[in-house]
Amino acid sequence: MNQIAQYRGTGKRKTSVARVILRPGDGLTWFNGRTIEDYFPRAAHRTAALAPLQVAGVEGTFDIRVRVHGGGPSGQAGAVRHGIARALVEADPELRLPLKRAGFLTRDARIVERKKAGLHKARKAPQFSKR
Repeated sequence: MNQIAQYRGTGKRKTSVARVILRPGDGLTWFNGRTIEDYFPRAAHRTAALAPLQVAGVEGTFDIRVRVHGGGPSGQAGAVRHGIARALVEADPELRLPLKRAGFLTRDARIVERKKAGLHKARKAPQFSKR
């Protein structure tokens, strides 16, 4: 049985969750059944998602397979970035320090605050009326 090395990472951002699998290869991308160009039409989202590969200096050496759900494009790109960084650390523990310094291993904990009863939004109070 031919066992191909694969490295997994789970990334999260806002309400998005990305399951990332890295396999040694020539840089093929699979994002929910589509290529990265199809999935993230904006270049900013593509570069954000693949930033850990650049920092690690391994772009083009891994095939990337991603299942991502929840949230919007920015949150999903951030989740993919987090997942790729975690998978790279699993592949090569030496990469932990540069990825940590770049801030890719930290889960960005900012999520939308819940709406409170009696308020219009999370913090926006009804307008004061004198009469």
